[in-house]
Amino acid sequence: MRVCFDGLCFASRRPAAAVEQETQTVLCGATALDTQHLVRLLKYANFAAPTNGLGLAFGSPTLTVPQSRSLPPSRPDPPTHNPPSGASLLSSASVACLGSAGKDLAVPSLRIVASTVVAGTMNENSGELGASAPDQQPNQHQNDQINNNLDASAAVNNVKQMVMLQGDLQQNLYINDPASLNLTPREQELLKVIQARDIRIRELEDCLRHKHDEVAELRSHLDKFQSVFRSSGGAGGVSPGGRKMGTSGGVQRQRAQGISAEPQRDISVLELMHVAFPKYDKEDRSREIIKSAILDNDFMKNLEITQIREIVDCMYPVQYGAGSLIIKEGDVGSIVYVMEEGRVEVSREGKYLSTLSGAKVLGELAILYHCQRTATITAATDCKLWAVERQCFQTIMMRTGLIRQAEYSDFLKSVPIFKNLPEDTLCKISDVLEECYYQKGDYIIRQGARGDTFFIISKGQVRVTIRQPDTQEEKFIRTLGKGDFFGEKALQGDDLRTANIICDSPEGVTCLVIDRDTFNQLISNLDEIRNRYNDDAVNEKKKIYEEFREVRLTDLRVIATLGVGGFGRVELVQLAQDKARSFALKQMKKSQIVETRQQQHIMSEKEIMSEANSDFIVKLFKTFKDRKYLYMLMESCLGGELWTILRDRGHFDDGTTRFYTACVVEAFDYLHSRNIIYRDLKPENLLLDVSGYVKLVDFGFAKKLQSGRKTWTFCGTPEYVAPEVILNRGHDISADYWSLGVLMFELLTGTPPFTGADPMRTYNIILKGIDAIEFPRNITRNASALIKKLCRDNPTERLGYQRGGISEIQKHKWFDGFYWEGLRNRSLPPPILPKVQSVVDTANFDDYPADPDGPPPDDLSGWDEDF
Repeated sequence: MRVCFDGLCFASRRPAAAVEQETQTVLCGATALDTQHLVRLLKYANFAAPTNGLGLAFGSPTLTVPQSRSLPPSRPDPPTHNPPSGASLLSSASVACLGSAGKDLAVPSLRIVASTVVAGTMNENSGELGASAPDQQPNQHQNDQINNNLDASAAVNNVKQMVMLQGDLQQNLYINDPASLNLTPREQELLKVIQARDIRIRELEDCLRHKHDEVAELRSHLDKFQSVFRSSGGAGGVSPGGRKMGTSGGVQRQRAQGISAEPQRDISVLELMHVAFPKYDKEDRSREIIKSAILDNDFMKNLEITQIREIVDCMYPVQYGAGSLIIKEGDVGSIVYVMEEGRVEVSREGKYLSTLSGAKVLGELAILYHCQRTATITAATDCKLWAVERQCFQTIMMRTGLIRQAEYSDFLKSVPIFKNLPEDTLCKISDVLEECYYQKGDYIIRQGARGDTFFIISKGQVRVTIRQPDTQEEKFIRTLGKGDFFGEKALQGDDLRTANIICDSPEGVTCLVIDRDTFNQLISNLDEIRNRYNDDAVNEKKKIYEEFREVRLTDLRVIATLGVGGFGRVELVQLAQDKARSFALKQMKKSQIVETRQQQHIMSEKEIMSEANSDFIVKLFKTFKDRKYLYMLMESCLGGELWTILRDRGHFDDGTTRFYTACVVEAFDYLHSRNIIYRDLKPENLLLDVSGYVKLVDFGFAKKLQSGRKTWTFCGTPEYVAPEVILNRGHDISADYWSLGVLMFELLTGTPPFTGADPMRTYNIILKGIDAIEFPRNITRNASALIKKLCRDNPTERLGYQRGGISEIQKHKWFDGFYWEGLRNRSLPPPILPKVQSVVDTANFDDYPADPDGPPPDDLSGWDEDF
């Protein structure tokens, strides 16, 4: 026999002939058991089923040890957990109590894993557990041998703590005769007390589970009501554009609102060069204070030094007397301040928060987009501040980015291996060029060394030399300056350097650098990707136009409200003459669109949806307008919002998340092949149709990009925006891949990875990167790897943006075995099939109150003439 305590094994001294029929009992992790009592416990007790009447048994299926009758080879029915007549019931938790209560029987925890408590015969050839023959009864000699062997265990000291019970299987310890363990009367009395306590513990655990279920149900109802009724905000309210934050810092699920700055029009570098802002003289001390305040700010410290220098130049002075309001909570702001002198007090909802002094940035959220101030700042003393407007800040950011991209692209076009590449590929390469600085005399490249890096000189000059054979002397060849390049053969695979390149400028040399791997990742046949779809959208749209040409707004009958958005509502409607179908009518307040300067976004939404023809994008049938509203008549998806299902379920498993992510990938494949960026991915914008498939809705932030160009407008949902959007560096379809990684994380966990108490804190968390986020254990390794590849800080490094395009996402390990063709032809069963009783069934949507604001004012400005 062999007795194992958490991996420590004591082999019995048995005859060699008996080795083939060896029996073993495994005890996982006995703890610091007093050796005398350990020997006594094992000497008088055996592990068996409750019905065999021996000293100890477990309420889980086990095989018997040699002292009991062996089980037949067939699998027995699991014994019940009812103790045999006269037996004492003791759970594993109670044994822990017994160990601490006894004078010298110290068993802090005794929990046995059912699958490891094994007795029987081991077939060493097959490696399978068999059972002893029914006629093989243990004799007295064997029993003595076992007991002698157990006495040897007295040499064991400090046996490891027991392994906790795995799974939900209930483990009970039955004691038929406490006296057989030689327990003292006091110990027997304690045993009865423990048994009573154990029963009480069970009752309380059941009650706790019941209360937990009640709390979860109530929280689900609360989240539902809070998602429908707008909160007033504040410390425990809704962060502007974000999700609701609880007072304890936990995230309550509330529909996130998208936010947007005024759309930036497409503008050339030449036009931007002529945009001038006044510059204000400053003392060196003031310039240093402003610069140090910016570099000390979590958000603004991420700006480039040239951008900071230009912002400092454009800041103008303002002064406030003691007691003056600098920023008022609730006001719409567009100015950011830097405090040079004085002291200010910060408050929210009338409650004092803090006092600030010294070089500090105030109100930085206002330079990103049109939003309300989230706190009040009052001058506690006379204050001297410097200010800059949002328009100035965004122009500076846009100009520096475009000038750099144009300059880099011109450099690349002068290189033979780059000159025939498409414009958008050149723009991608210019984005990944890194600036490297070298001091005079530095060897940038050394002859004979191996390398995979290509260089373009952007500032300074270098000298080229070649070392003569059999000598250390270097022969001067020529000098290279700004715009010249070297090392291009390394990109084509020839990595042996044939010359020395040495920095020759007293002020040093700056080079733009790209390595072979990065270069190869970006080169692809983009035309092939764009032409993957045989686009029959023209014929399809012509059919739709003919079908709805005669439909008027007055023909529509409102059935119910499906949702409430930033500019209005979405109603379920039917045509008066057609009760077999229903539609979604999106109505938007014209005055509110004008007030927030979103006219360009609305016109772009109409244009993109009118042309879109994908099974994964909601179809637009017709548009209407009147004096107060714009209307979009679309297909209805009565399965409800994915957000609502996520709210009610908490989170999705791997397979469910994979299906919905794949639907989004298909939608992105369609959009990106047409150079359309979506920019507002989140569960709120994913609707289930009656078949359970997801469709992308709400194209208010979508935009068609010029080939190889970026867009600069800050828009999206705070938790989902990419770092380059926050930093105003310009963005393209790569920002959609970032949001896809965020969506995966939220579907798997119920919460986005980047969530702060207010938008500015959320943005600062985003800028720290995905590697700063702790992933819960329920996210698998492959899912985690895909999320991290989608959420790379550098846009050009994101999966989907590189050489293989979006197919690289589809080929990722997380999607191994996924039936993409079945998804496209809609033969793949969805993980959730919504219940829809009829074409007017709105049971999968929340109930919404009437619009409390009433009808908006008329807008007759004419901006919507082409809507």
